[in-house]
Amino acid sequence: MVGPLVRTLFSTTTRRKLSSSSSGGFLRRSFLSTATASAADPGGALDPNRLRNVAVIAHVDHGKTTLMDRLLRQCGADIPHERALDSNQLEKERGITIASKITSISWKENELNMVDTPGHADFGGEVERVVGMVEGAILVVDAGEGPLAQTKFVLAKALRYGLRPILLMNKVDRPSVSEERCDEVESLVFDLFANLGATEEQLDFPVLYASAKEGWASLTYTKNPPDDAKNMSPLLDAIVTYVPPPKASLDEPFQMLVSMMAKDDYVGRILTGRITSGVIRINDKIHGLRDTDTGVVKIEEGKVVKLRKNKGMISFDVDSAGAGDIISIAGLKSPSIGHTVASVEVMTALPTVELDPPTISMTFGVNDSPLAGLDGTQLTGGKIGDRLLAEAETNLAINVIPGLAESYEVQGRGELQLGILLENMRREKFELSVSPPRVMYKIENGVKLEPIEEVTIEVNEEHVGLVMEALSHRRGEVTDMGPVPGNFGRTRMTLTCPSRGLVGYRSVFSSDTRGTGFMHRAFMAYEKYRGPLGNVRKGVLVSCARGTITSYALMSLEPRGTLFVSPGVETYDGMIVGEHSRDTDLDVNPVRNKALTNIRSAGNDENVKLSPPRRMTLEEAIGYVASDELIEVTPLNIRLRKRYLDSNKRKTMSKKPKE
Repeated sequence: MVGPLVRTLFSTTTRRKLSSSSSGGFLRRSFLSTATASAADPGGALDPNRLRNVAVIAHVDHGKTTLMDRLLRQCGADIPHERALDSNQLEKERGITIASKITSISWKENELNMVDTPGHADFGGEVERVVGMVEGAILVVDAGEGPLAQTKFVLAKALRYGLRPILLMNKVDRPSVSEERCDEVESLVFDLFANLGATEEQLDFPVLYASAKEGWASLTYTKNPPDDAKNMSPLLDAIVTYVPPPKASLDEPFQMLVSMMAKDDYVGRILTGRITSGVIRINDKIHGLRDTDTGVVKIEEGKVVKLRKNKGMISFDVDSAGAGDIISIAGLKSPSIGHTVASVEVMTALPTVELDPPTISMTFGVNDSPLAGLDGTQLTGGKIGDRLLAEAETNLAINVIPGLAESYEVQGRGELQLGILLENMRREKFELSVSPPRVMYKIENGVKLEPIEEVTIEVNEEHVGLVMEALSHRRGEVTDMGPVPGNFGRTRMTLTCPSRGLVGYRSVFSSDTRGTGFMHRAFMAYEKYRGPLGNVRKGVLVSCARGTITSYALMSLEPRGTLFVSPGVETYDGMIVGEHSRDTDLDVNPVRNKALTNIRSAGNDENVKLSPPRRMTLEEAIGYVASDELIEVTPLNIRLRKRYLDSNKRKTMSKKPKE
């Protein structure tokens, strides 16, 4: 899990692109290369005073990955395309960062290790585990939007680790951004620092202004700097000036905390982290350590087979690396994220990273529908379990708990995170059935607590009523509301809402606001249970026959509600084919054919015209299904179905009291 798209440099000067890793979404490296670093690349341990380790943190879509592109290009890296660090296929398709990436750049005799992090709250675990590797952070804030929910989340993590962030006002070239607006955003960020308990030193943060898209940064507010100043030099100089070098000693024994992990077909497990102390060289003897309740336990002993470092958009072998540097090690098979790798004489484990608890869980099981096995090849519970446990090893924000009857409870931060996992499994030819998400409650002193999220919403004024009504049914409470500066007719609302109320709301929100609103959310705290939700969904149309769906049958079903299927699709008993217009479920026959007669008449046949069906994405399906329903996920199809396919069994189970 180390870095962006890379090219392995071979001793024969040929280059070969590397295949993508299926385990965690990063790119797999071929460690067969006999390459060594070129003369321009540092091949040995660097003086820690020349190192700077920096994370780029921000709210989603505030410009982190674009900024990284410009910094890499400024320092001479060859950027193959925009958003080059988003190398995973899903990242390219969705335009979001899913996993943290590490690379390094050289600037004025200093080596800057840069970490690009995701902005979505669902991937907050990626931020938490890398923020302990760095001594500084660039907090990117959209000068137009100001600090939002995830800005607060990532900033709190940085301040907890004692980092002194550099504030970068991005997108100042936009027409709506003025100097007064930038001053206002700066004061909002200062208030945010103060509310999060920042020290006096952290409150004295440097401020820079930038347009990452145009590729420049400035120490003073400007919309159009001179041509000779249209570069990222002020930001790079600020990193060297304000970010302290790592406090590390090259003379002490080697120790490293594993923060990232990937797998390679040739050398096995690749462990990435920041070296806390000492120097590591090829063929050194090392062992893995784990801290347990009974003390430090040795996991495995071995020797260093490969040392690897990322620079720009390439990855190269090094012979040694020193304290403070971020490096990838191959040679051990058992240690994973959170474990310590150290010299054999060291028996002290480094403190691990504290992660926020997961807030929702889903049950992954074998697909047992009548159409199972038609699309995928990975069908058994054992294979599903192996894949999920491999994911939990490389992604600390996901917990996997084996359950009954070849099922697995998967705990995560949100439906987007679990949806990405499901999408990756689909592409690996897995078939499985998935339960609706369940919120993870806590009981403290006899009081039931539930996860509460902070939600920031910006909508047109005419949509405020619809949004507030929908969120009131979902137990949302408005904490702040007002006009958006510089955007006439727009309203921004800040709410607190239970996680269970927000499940499935994003698609409803997009529909209510006609795609003009935006909504961001981040976990806030566990609070007292707010009571049952209001009516947030209609009933469904459930198929009561198996066969091929006909347009003749759908024509008569269309007035009953919204259809999810089109003619020619296979269906079965218990499959959901649409949403009922009322609050109750309705059993329907979507495979009915027109009865034939022995009378032919040119005017009797109707020309069937059907509205286009509602196609659901995986995330929408996860948010849509009710507690008595399942999602059938295959490489080619996403189907909704009832948990009990037989209608008589459903009636029996519906009379039982709910938990």
